[in-house]
Amino acid sequence: MRFSRWRWHLDEVFVKINGERHYLWRAVDHEGEVLESYITKSRDKKAALKFLRKTMHKHGQPEAIVTDKLRSYGAALREIGADARQETGRWENNRAEN
Repeated sequence: MRFSRWRWHLDEVFVKINGERHYLWRAVDHEGEVLESYITKSRDKKAALKFLRKTMHKHGQPEAIVTDKLRSYGAALREIGADARQETGRWENNRAEN
C-alpha cells in the first residue's frame, strides 16, 4: 500500500445504476492517480464523512485537501478535525474532475 500524504483532490459525480441516481465519490492524489472511489445514494455529510474516514484510514492524512464548495465536505472535515487543511476554489479541483 502506497501512502500519498501531500495533496488530495476530492470530487463527486452523478452516475445512474439500474436507472437510479447514485453518487461516485473520488479521491485523486497530486499526481493524478485515483486513491479511492466510493458509491452512495446520498450526497450529504454522512456520506462524505464515511468516504473521508475510509480514505484516510487506508492512505493516511494529507497535508491539503482540495474540494469544490459542496458544504458536505466542510461539515465532514470539521467533524474529523481537518477543516484547516481544506482548500476550495473555482478551478482548483479540476484534477479530480478530469
